[in-house]
Amino acid sequence: MKGKQTGRTPVSGAAAVRLTAVVAALVTVAAGLGVRSAAGGDVAKYAGDAFYTVLIHTLVVLLVPRVRPLTAAGAALAFSWAVELAQLTGVPAELARRSTAARLVLGSTFNVPDLLWYAAGAAMAWAVHIRLRSGRALARA
Repeated sequence: MKGKQTGRTPVSGAAAVRLTAVVAALVTVAAGLGVRSAAGGDVAKYAGDAFYTVLIHTLVVLLVPRVRPLTAAGAALAFSWAVELAQLTGVPAELARRSTAARLVLGSTFNVPDLLWYAAGAAMAWAVHIRLRSGRALARA
């Protein structure tokens, strides 16, 4: 018998990835709220943009646990950019006036620098995803 018996069933495979994604999503939201409370102005705004894309990345992983890091980052970036570009239509602004949830998810005003910060968030999420994935591979070896 290898290792110590704990009476618990180990979490493995897709369930482990999903659990990690849930924890990452909670940490991401906490980090975003922390930056918001500790900083103001552009720092909080652009950090929020990056964390928004990181959160989308974690939700992609939650839904598709075997997704490759580059695919998840690309999907998160595409979604973030689509939401930002939709702000050019005025529809998100109208929805934001009616709903706090819509305001949080869709924003209201197009801002070109946001596109860069979404890309920074996607790159950050991709790097962490690669690192976590390689750590799981090493743990299985």
